Amino acid sequence: MRVAFMGTLDLAAACLRALAGAHEVALVVCQPDKPAGRGAQLTAPPVKVLADELGLPVIQPKSARTGELRDALKASGAELAVVVAYGKILPKDVLEALPRGCINVHVSLLPKYRGAAPVQWAVINGDAETGISIMQLDEGMDTGPVLFEKRVAIDPAWTSGDLFEHLKNVAPPTMLEALAQIEAGRAEPRPQDHAHATHARMLEKKDGAIDFTRPAREVAARILGVDPWPGAQATLRGQVIKLFRARAVAGSGAPGTVVAIDAEGAHVACGQGAVVIRELQLPGKKRMPAQALVNGRALAVGDVLGTPELA
Repeated sequence: MRVAFMGTLDLAAACLRALAGAHEVALVVCQPDKPAGRGAQLTAPPVKVLADELGLPVIQPKSARTGELRDALKASGAELAVVVAYGKILPKDVLEALPRGCINVHVSLLPKYRGAAPVQWAVINGDAETGISIMQLDEGMDTGPVLFEKRVAIDPAWTSGDLFEHLKNVAPPTMLEALAQIEAGRAEPRPQDHAHATHARMLEKKDGAIDFTRPAREVAARILGVDPWPGAQATLRGQVIKLFRARAVAGSGAPGTVVAIDAEGAHVACGQGAVVIRELQLPGKKRMPAQALVNGRALAVGDVLGTPELA
């Protein structure tokens, strides 16, 4: 099938590589190059880098609403567009530019976690599973009918970064399976139950502030869910430190108090139970196992971790 592809980030690049191996990709669309790094040098998004490597035509419209994108899609001769982490809401004229419209690869089980951060909120909320939804795009925010889905179990030790990497492997074959069903006329659109929709808003820096008065399961899930960004943070001896890799365990004490430190990590009391935090990072230092910080006297039983004020 002759298709167009729209995407920008790493997940999109993984899907584009799979798509180019199975279908004719007539056009690749991604967002413009953006400044990155300390030098703010213009850097191409992963999808553009891959498209150039594969010798595929690429356009990078600044807006989806000027008519440029619509016209380019029509001129491509594609039957449908596959959209993966493109980062822009598509207007009606773009959605209707191709005979089969646009389908989207979304990393949640819709209607749960519509929006910008479905992977992170699945981990933060302690969900046991998530998945990939292949959806027919409409003018709403992830509101179109679902054509195909693949359920994925979430390992309770995974960070959102770990889950994202796993989904990068699951999404491409799921996309190809959905395309095979569409091409064969076997896809059966399932309208979403909008009454059960939840919104996965984009994370902010303040979401990384850890509140140890919450139950241990919530605290551990938050530490995992904000990794790698914005990162879990707490105060220790007047400094803001970073926390990595946590799990809920039995324990008691005043919330935030370090009640034990062993080979597993620092045991910190919560509102209910405790969490074991495997690694911590002091300002200007590398992340280290909790026991290593004990040896350097930077952490001790009885220390209290507080909630920082993050802008």
